[in-house]
Amino acid sequence: MNVYTTDRIRNVALLGHGSSGKTSLVEAMAKLSGLTTRLGKIEDGSTISDYSKEEQKRKFSIHTSVIPIEWDNTKLNVFDTPGYFDFVGEVEEAMSASASAIIVVDGKAGVETGTKKAWDLCEKYNLPRMIYVSNMDIDDASFKNVLEELTDLYGKKIAPFHFPIRENEKFVGYVNVLAEKAYRWNDKGDAVECEIPEYSKENLEIYRDFLMEAIAETSEEFMDRYFNGDTFTEAEMRAALHASVCDGTIVPMTMGSNTLLQGVYTLLDDCVKYLPSPEGRKVSGINTASNEIFEADYDFSKPKSAIVWKTIIDPFIGKYSLFKVNSGVFKTGDVIYNEKRDAEVKIGKMYVLCGSKAIEVDELHAGDIGALAKLSVTKTGDTLSTKAMAITYPKLLISTPYFAMRYKPVNKSDVDKISQALAKITAEDLTIKNINDSENHQTLLVGIGEQQLDIIKTKLEEEYKVKVELSRPKVAYRETIRGKSDVEGKYKKQTGGHGQYGDVKMKFESSGDLTAPFKFEEQVVGGAVPKNFFPAVEKGLAESVTKGPLAAYPVVGVKAILYDGSYHPVDSSEQSFKTAAKLAFKDGFMKANPILLEPIMTLKVTVPDEFTGDIMGDLNKRRGRVLGMNPNGSGKQTIEAEIPEASIYKYGTDIRSMTGGMGEYEFEFNRYEQAPGDVQAKEIEARKDKLVDSVED
Repeated sequence: MNVYTTDRIRNVALLGHGSSGKTSLVEAMAKLSGLTTRLGKIEDGSTISDYSKEEQKRKFSIHTSVIPIEWDNTKLNVFDTPGYFDFVGEVEEAMSASASAIIVVDGKAGVETGTKKAWDLCEKYNLPRMIYVSNMDIDDASFKNVLEELTDLYGKKIAPFHFPIRENEKFVGYVNVLAEKAYRWNDKGDAVECEIPEYSKENLEIYRDFLMEAIAETSEEFMDRYFNGDTFTEAEMRAALHASVCDGTIVPMTMGSNTLLQGVYTLLDDCVKYLPSPEGRKVSGINTASNEIFEADYDFSKPKSAIVWKTIIDPFIGKYSLFKVNSGVFKTGDVIYNEKRDAEVKIGKMYVLCGSKAIEVDELHAGDIGALAKLSVTKTGDTLSTKAMAITYPKLLISTPYFAMRYKPVNKSDVDKISQALAKITAEDLTIKNINDSENHQTLLVGIGEQQLDIIKTKLEEEYKVKVELSRPKVAYRETIRGKSDVEGKYKKQTGGHGQYGDVKMKFESSGDLTAPFKFEEQVVGGAVPKNFFPAVEKGLAESVTKGPLAAYPVVGVKAILYDGSYHPVDSSEQSFKTAAKLAFKDGFMKANPILLEPIMTLKVTVPDEFTGDIMGDLNKRRGRVLGMNPNGSGKQTIEAEIPEASIYKYGTDIRSMTGGMGEYEFEFNRYEQAPGDVQAKEIEARKDKLVDSVED
């Protein structure tokens, strides 16, 4: 592959709803550019970007793939991103490495939830974008409907650069708005210039006037000329449009058929002409030696630095660290330094990935995308630079996962294998967390959604040859008391020789502090219980509160007062007093109005205005308490509520269903409060087998 300077590079993310045509568009680009000799098909599992077994089996993208397209002496690093919402982390990684985006819209389905989410992502990352309407060869595809929907949503910044010529419900050609020319496809698939159909002239005039107004607004000189009736040269118009596209004031719109390779040629041309190169874009890090800002700005003349934006760990193709060069030029033989891991390595081979295929290259200029193999300690988000000029860049912005499932190995002997496999999976996907919840005796997989975790389960089985069972996580209930009790715990055992004797009298009440299991006080007078046995009593309490006598959940908020007792000069021991304390605790706890506490979460749900009623109604059904609503200025409301953790399981799946995929949520632990009577009764009944009768070791 040729070496490309920064000005001849375009980093373009393909975004859009699932099944809108992103992967087939990559195939069309690859075929037209000569990267491949045939069109791969999603149905056959033969596309270059969906190369994993799971993607081929499920017929949709799960991971972001990078496909280098060479076109008009320019390299387009095209990021084929997943359209399904569970894989938003893959999309966000691609966005962090992109300089622009193409939002793909299915001409038949029209604007979908994924279209709007793609637009929002472009706004978040401040990326210039184009709209590409796919499937124009399908009978009921409508470019006009898509245009109207997008204009209603985003205003007049949507600017058709081309629009279709359709005859007898067939896609036969297109009109170039800027050049005011029409083209038809011949039998060989070539676009041949033709007369503009009469029925297209009205639309041409409308779109042309809009473009002229947009061009005029790029400078005062152009505005004066426009109002004076002057015309602009094509070179002036293209330069002005390039500036307007790059700053986001114009979003070009075009269309085509991926399977027939129609319209993709003009799309590639427009990517080169209008989308920005990395050159001139701002990016900065910190010089770790001086603690000063290092303005990299994709300048090839500055010291080399790069950020690892994605990691691939595949049992079949190995480990690759995908990086974007933020400054300088990376060459084979360079010694690079990872300041965060304090690791230095010499670049033996450097690659450009094309799906699963690694193409060896000798150098990569600022703004380009490359890959290094087997960087053992390097992780996604790490910075690569030199030891002489160590740089670090801000960490990537990746969505926080909230959907948790408990997992258990089917075969206990696979525990270590599962742990190793999940270490690789979580290094590859930052939205997957493997949590050992020792307090509740469970291991959790946490991700964005149910489908994502199901795929992880399948991946463990098929690629790593281990099986796990997924189930609902245990809720971290707690036990406490609301009343008071005064009890005696006496342990007496005679077995020949020395016996065991411990006797404590204790009071139990609420400590008022739910952050600590218990508070221990001693008020013994007259030596009824020798001081050397106080630690044993406290130890007995400490062991008792780990599994409460009500439903075997951890105990919190109990105050225990040792005020009297008795001992035997020969038979008393630390063990006997520890056991006596356990007996006292069990009896005293159950006599002091024991209750079950449930964790309450603070929940924030952001949805379009029209769904607020549905969301609040659903929260009421889940025992949630709505605290308020805050408009965020973009036609959405953020609803703040408190909700029991037990009611939030699979909330992400449900909120997507209620809002057509437009709802987002986040939550965090707030406090514990008393569970309702029916919840307590159900849990106590379900946990009967967890209670331990014996208090002896």
